[in-house]
Amino acid sequence: MAEFNLDNILDEYVGFCNDSGKIDQNLYEEYDVKRGLRDSNGRGVLTGLTEVSDVMGFKVQDGVRLPIPGELYFQGYEVQELVNGFRNNKYGFEETTFLLLFGKLPTEKQLEDFVATLEELRELPGSFNRDVIMKAPSKDMMNVLQKCVLTLYSYDPDPNDISIKNVLTQCLRLIAQFPVMASYGYQAYRHYYQDKSLVIHRPKKGLSTAENILRLLRTDGKYTDLEAKVLDVCLVIHAEHGGGNNSTFTTHVLSSTGTDTYSAVAASLGSLKGPRHGGANLKVQQMFNDLKENVKDWENEDEISEYLQALLDKQAFDKSGLIYGMGHAVYSESDPRAVILKKYARMLSEEKGLEEEFALYDRVERIASELIGIQRRTFKAVSANVDFYSGFVYTMLKLPIEIFTPIFAISRISGWSAHRIEELVNNGKIIRPAYKFVGTHKEYTPIEKRQN
Repeated sequence: MAEFNLDNILDEYVGFCNDSGKIDQNLYEEYDVKRGLRDSNGRGVLTGLTEVSDVMGFKVQDGVRLPIPGELYFQGYEVQELVNGFRNNKYGFEETTFLLLFGKLPTEKQLEDFVATLEELRELPGSFNRDVIMKAPSKDMMNVLQKCVLTLYSYDPDPNDISIKNVLTQCLRLIAQFPVMASYGYQAYRHYYQDKSLVIHRPKKGLSTAENILRLLRTDGKYTDLEAKVLDVCLVIHAEHGGGNNSTFTTHVLSSTGTDTYSAVAASLGSLKGPRHGGANLKVQQMFNDLKENVKDWENEDEISEYLQALLDKQAFDKSGLIYGMGHAVYSESDPRAVILKKYARMLSEEKGLEEEFALYDRVERIASELIGIQRRTFKAVSANVDFYSGFVYTMLKLPIEIFTPIFAISRISGWSAHRIEELVNNGKIIRPAYKFVGTHKEYTPIEKRQN
């Protein structure tokens, strides 16, 4: 009997997959398939209605779509106005979460009670950190969050109850506990994989979500007021972005089946983990690290332009032909989140003495927009998206790169929760798009008559 060789068998299986799974690309056009749920112009196919948020990148005038500076609304309120209103309020993210969940801005008393509610729910179940996070540490914090969320199902006395009151309770608990689970997951990774001292701080009442994140991640637990403010703004602008983004649509798809909150959120985390979605800012940081190695004079725009053109020509970095952090599916003239974040990135760079690096980002943004426009032979604006500056901001905040995407999740769980509740309140149909079979029907052949 031949020796069993798993690698050889798997190689053969992979060959089967490649042979049988490849579909003629012309068929997508022949059957007018909306690949990626987008039409031929790249616009998202309308699959639902929402009141949670509005993402605007154009206006219609005389039947013509005209690009406009991007606008983002949470429950009808423009996000820039919200951020401006939080100027003297450290609980901007908490107020935003209240707004997303309940559709209105809280009074002072309502916000006070809401913050107190999150503080009471923030503590993890007894021994959860030891038994769940520390016993099976992971190198990927998004997997840590998924594991924790699915395990919390076992700690819930009625996990399958999808009444609005119970789902709201579950969502509030997850919103409160995400920062703790992600931070403890990172500390476990740091200890077991990097051989560093294990430092565990407990969340502290009276601190905002942003302040607690910095306190939990830093060995000394210290941070500046500006650092906490900038992180709070990051949480606000990432909290929600319409029902059509991949992870939020995942929330709707799972919720439409009637499944439990933990399963729905774990699936959304899996979506957000993907480098085409929540992991995009990591690519931006890696691209800039490569740029710094190849561009000696950060003030030389010709040298910067040459490097960026090499990116577009698939001759630099990962040879994908992309300048990461540039362009968006909806926004064209500007991404309002990037506009807000750029302002705070400038402020933080001044506090950290990194003005030259901020100036580099500013130059790359401007030059990249021009080069992409030339390459595409279009006058349509191509602007920086939120990922362009977020990685730079997180780096200035000395957040470990392993926590970049989890920060996105810590913020976006607020939006997911609002959309899950909206889906359940409206009791819609199970989401089930169609796929057309383009293979061939075959007659069954007994095994003894089959040939390779």
